[in-house]
Amino acid sequence: MTEEVVEQKLEIEEPQEKKKERTNEAIVNIYTSFNNTLVHVTDMSGKTIIKVSGGMVTKHNRLKANPTIAMFIAKKITETIKDLGIGTLFVKIRAQTGNPAPGPGANALVKSLIREGYKIANILDITRVPRGGPKKKGGRRGRRV
Repeated sequence: MTEEVVEQKLEIEEPQEKKKERTNEAIVNIYTSFNNTLVHVTDMSGKTIIKVSGGMVTKHNRLKANPTIAMFIAKKITETIKDLGIGTLFVKIRAQTGNPAPGPGANALVKSLIREGYKIANILDITRVPRGGPKKKGGRRGRRV
């Protein structure tokens, strides 16, 4: 009986496969408007790893900027970059020029990446700000209605 117990313990205590350590870094460029979400992942030198948009994940035009679709985009990204050993991400979020806030998919996408086990080193808002611009329509006295 003791021999059987020892054999069972040996079977249980077999070494498990070690997880790959993720040491590489990547840049995640997120462009969110109120109509779509575009994500472009590059390595640190700027070489493209993967590009995913809302239209690649869903067939409904009205859902492309949805937070749920952003989670599916994050899932598609992680399937590609986990094999490359990427563990740290630098996130750059860009909204439409002049908009005060990014679209609804940005926060959901970053949260999904964190849930997948990636370390977010920093998050930058790189939204362009209009300065001056072309002359407004209407002339000196404004548009008369």
